Amino acid sequence: MPSLKAIRKRITSVRSTQKITRAMKMVAGARLNRAQQRITELRPYAIKTQEVLAAITASARAASAPDGGQGVPAEADVVLDRPLHPLLVERPERRVMLLILTSDRGLCGAFNTNINKRAEREWKSRVEQGQEVIMKVIGRKGRDYMSRRNAPNLGYLPGVWEKLALETAQRVGKEILDPFLKGEIDSIYVIYNEFKSAVTQQVVVERLLPVRPLAEGEQAEATSATEFIFEPNREALLDVLAPMYVDISLLRALYESMASEFGAKLTAMDAATKNAKEMVERLTLQYNRARQAAITKELMEIIGGSEALKD
Repeated sequence: MPSLKAIRKRITSVRSTQKITRAMKMVAGARLNRAQQRITELRPYAIKTQEVLAAITASARAASAPDGGQGVPAEADVVLDRPLHPLLVERPERRVMLLILTSDRGLCGAFNTNINKRAEREWKSRVEQGQEVIMKVIGRKGRDYMSRRNAPNLGYLPGVWEKLALETAQRVGKEILDPFLKGEIDSIYVIYNEFKSAVTQQVVVERLLPVRPLAEGEQAEATSATEFIFEPNREALLDVLAPMYVDISLLRALYESMASEFGAKLTAMDAATKNAKEMVERLTLQYNRARQAAITKELMEIIGGSEALKD
């Protein structure tokens, strides 16, 4: 059994750790509230931007079909012998880019582990299909994980989490769009944690480019009787809408990941604080038992000595 001094030292150490975890929990909770508000406000806008772009694309393709041009203004007709926009080009997926969003710091439970393992499965699955995978990683935890596994074509984007804003998303977008526009890659997928609640985050693999097509029901609705009037024309609209979609989608993914990180950190620090409290209680009980045993032993020695003197 450890000595009383060792147990007291251990109790002091655990209480100090408990103070740290409680403070980190409070900080994570305050930052989570701000992050949750930002993603709640941005998410509907990002989803609607994607829906509008997909609907315009579906409408243009329907209008260019042999029997799909009826009822569409002549100025809106587009002959699709060329792509609607360079960002909307669809090619067979031979070279794929994976943009992986992790955090710079730990102490957030399984947040980074889930992302890294999902990204590794996606990477190996695509390699088995004969595709070449290029990785761009945001966050030191993802960079270190992939570096240890000798991931090929690994790129690291530093400084993203230091000042997260639309300008940051635009900088990331420029970094990943240049290879797509040059034809060096055929598609871009983003792997991140989607924020559900403080205790629930879901890892998603979302195709950023080319734009995800509408579902059958949505496409039928978009191409049934809907007429779009473009001013000045469809090309000018897509020149603004397509890059905006990329920037807003990246900003949404970054906000989702940040809110998920704070939620995971809040949960982890809450569990650590409770565990520290339970450990202090166990150590205190162990200390009291050891002290009582020492007192009893001393009393037995005193009584035994006095009895020996009487004899």
